Amino acid sequence: QVHLVESGGGLVQAGGSLRLSCLASGRGFTDYHLGWFRRTPGKEREFVAAINWSGAQSYYADSVKGLFAISRDNAENTVYLQMNGLKPEDTAVYYCAVRKATRWTVRDPENYDYWGQGTQVTVSS
Repeated sequence: QVHLVESGGGLVQAGGSLRLSCLASGRGFTDYHLGWFRRTPGKEREFVAAINWSGAQSYYADSVKGLFAISRDNAENTVYLQMNGLKPEDTAVYYCAVRKATRWTVRDPENYDYWGQGTQVTVSS
């Protein structure tokens, strides 16, 4: 069992920045692939970014490429999402997720095994 807790959300003006954190409990963190997704009311979960177990490979949605950066600290069991240049359309609940198996479909939320409760990000215009 993996327990995930996100933090760092809040209200920010357009153009501002936020850094989300996700702390994972349990063993085996260094073996996990990690992802960030977001959801707005009435919509499906949307892939934002992901990082592989070693941190050597990262992936981004086209809408955030060049603005957001995902990173991980395996010593601290934590994954981060640095969000710069925020826009009102980035407003959503952001979730981190864990994929335990080696094979991994990066952008498919159904491919992840554990999810956090989410943290609200609101970007005002």
